Amino acid sequence: MSNDGVNQGRRRFLTGATCVVGAAGVVGAAVPFVGSWNPSAKAKAAGAPVKANIGKIDPGQMITVEWRGKPVYIVRRTEEALATLSQMTDRLRDPESTKSTQPSYVDPVYRSIKPEYLVLVGLCTHLGCAPMYQPEVRPADNWLGGFFCPCHGSKFDLAGRVFQGVPAPLNLVVPPYTYVSDTVIEIGVDQEAA
Repeated sequence: MSNDGVNQGRRRFLTGATCVVGAAGVVGAAVPFVGSWNPSAKAKAAGAPVKANIGKIDPGQMITVEWRGKPVYIVRRTEEALATLSQMTDRLRDPESTKSTQPSYVDPVYRSIKPEYLVLVGLCTHLGCAPMYQPEVRPADNWLGGFFCPCHGSKFDLAGRVFQGVPAPLNLVVPPYTYVSDTVIEIGVDQEAA
């Protein structure tokens, strides 16, 4: 067969253009397919478990993730912060967390599976405002760090336990969660069921 009269430049261009269009089609089909592996917004709102990487949280820092349409605070507490928890018991409404909502597998004082990491639903138990994380110690205010609700003045320590004499009736809620690895937790899955 002879290639007389065939424009080789045009043939290369058409071959290249066909490959580019084909590749774009593959990517266009793959993106929604891969995206369908993640839970939908409706599933997340209904309570689908949410994974959070805690490996990059510095001591004393907090991150917020969303689970069931609610903010979930994850705090990496310092050794100093953990030491303050025992100094607060006489000022707290429920220091042993007997009336509060939390899984049975969390420690009632630290309110966590591992003392270093605190996981709380970030909604005040008074009227549902979002308490602010204030880890700094202010001796003049007799404040050793914790959470402050700006709506009505409720205060919580660094374990989410509510102080006496504030509007909030209960400690902040600890959601069900489990450790998938040393650096990843899954909120919405019970540690005992995992």
